[in-house]
Amino acid sequence: MQRAITVHPAGCKVTPTYINCNELSRFTRPARAVPRCRRGQPSIVAAQSSDFIREHLKELAAYTPIEPFEVLSQKLGRAPEDIIKLDANENPYGPPPEVMAALGAMQFSNIYPDAECRRLREALASFAGVGMEHILVGCGADELIDLIMRCVLEPGDCIINCPPTFGMYAFDAAVNNARVVDVPRLEGFAVDVPGIIAAAAEHSPKMIFLTSPNNPDGCMLSEEDLLKVLEIPGALVVLDEAYIEFSGLESHCSWVAERENLVVLRTFSKLAGLAGLRVGYGAFPLGLIEYLWRAKQPYNVSVAAETAACAALTNLPYLTVQPHCVCPLPSKLVICHLRVDEGPPARSKDEGPPARPKEEGSPAWPKDEGPPARPKDEGPPARPKDEGPLGGRGIRDAWGSN
Repeated sequence: MQRAITVHPAGCKVTPTYINCNELSRFTRPARAVPRCRRGQPSIVAAQSSDFIREHLKELAAYTPIEPFEVLSQKLGRAPEDIIKLDANENPYGPPPEVMAALGAMQFSNIYPDAECRRLREALASFAGVGMEHILVGCGADELIDLIMRCVLEPGDCIINCPPTFGMYAFDAAVNNARVVDVPRLEGFAVDVPGIIAAAAEHSPKMIFLTSPNNPDGCMLSEEDLLKVLEIPGALVVLDEAYIEFSGLESHCSWVAERENLVVLRTFSKLAGLAGLRVGYGAFPLGLIEYLWRAKQPYNVSVAAETAACAALTNLPYLTVQPHCVCPLPSKLVICHLRVDEGPPARSKDEGPPARPKEEGSPAWPKDEGPPARPKDEGPPARPKDEGPLGGRGIRDAWGSN
């Protein structure tokens, strides 16, 4: 006889029982997973682990992420606090002060988060001007891009992409075994709407990705052009508004209540300085969001991420001031001015053009080109050096990521 322990399914009641080991003999021995090779028979070759990978992924190039402060610090030989990163359009000013206070007082980090993000979605409904039932929150907008593709695309389906633009659209399409049809932007980086319409007629895309303002050039999509693209039959239009707060444009989140083929994506990474906590959200037609709820990971937004995003939305004046750190300039580059207390850190040769203190002026224009003529009474208003987020010294650069 052998003593065994039976545990109640609730996990709280333990009862000693006895079983006869001889009874176990009535159970047959399971077949061997890999049969023994008999003498003279060819040996069985074990599968390589890479053989289990889907064929279309074997040629996939990995996405190249940005390097964190710790890695840059080691490469440059400088402390992280002495480095100003401009390669991913991360908000250099950080989140509103309410965020750090809320994170410091955060409770229930030992409990799984609300799978529906009810508190955040309720706050977003007011902020974005769309019903709470239309909103889905993700681990950054990147997760939502992949989630939409997994729910919409069959292997071999086509998406239309408008490069140069955010690289995740083409990357996620490749992961989901979809074809990417590129419709390059026009000179000046405007969307080639006739080109999109022609490509749609030829390839019958399932999805069309548009970014406004576009990453990396900042070009904005007119309402007229958006309406033309929305008229393309059979295509779901995904409008990425990651930088909408920096443009002066109105968001199109409210349009999803009337447009069955429109999705609008937004993020807390840029405006609220929460790139490290990964909070994005989207506005979806009700007929689509039902299936996204079914397919999404249940606890995709952490307690900390939801707490931080809710806290950021309590300080709307701070969120309104932050976009003023970006000043439109007559250039083909996306340029922003940032406040710095000391001179800019050194850069390695492969990191792009060097940062330049604001008082040293802008880099020289090419000899055959100059800035557009501007009337004397036109241009951004003068700002006292001690006023606003640009007071004091500043640097300029032109790198970006969503």
